[in-house]
Amino acid sequence: MKLILNENIDNLGFKNDVVTVKNGYGRNYLVPKGLAKMATDSALKMLAENLKQQSVKNKKVKDEAEKTAEKLAKIILKIGAKAGENGKIFGSINTIQIAEAAEKQGLVLDKKLIKLKGDAIKSLGNYEAEVKLHKEVDAIIKFEVVEE
Repeated sequence: MKLILNENIDNLGFKNDVVTVKNGYGRNYLVPKGLAKMATDSALKMLAENLKQQSVKNKKVKDEAEKTAEKLAKIILKIGAKAGENGKIFGSINTIQIAEAAEKQGLVLDKKLIKLKGDAIKSLGNYEAEVKLHKEVDAIIKFEVVEE
């Protein structure tokens, strides 16, 4: 079943991508929730026209994402956490704290697009996370978990 995505969906595609999925997944989940629409001939023609008009806007957005990626490569975010003995922190560090630390540096990141490598962070130290800034632009965020 061919569908046109209305939103970015992890492990499937980005908004306005034409994807092929199993019939049940498309009919029972994606279409009823408004995440996708059927890829009919008329819908594909409308999509092609819309994509032509958006190509100029997308270039500006991509350039902005690349600038953000360059800024992220130059900085190391510091995230404070209460820690006990042996450097173990109380609780864990997740994408929300990373997004907040980036915001303090003047960078606006969507916490949903940040992916931590491995499990939750539960000790002090230096770490990296991957962030998807644009359909074609990925960046690595370096951050250090320090004791408050």
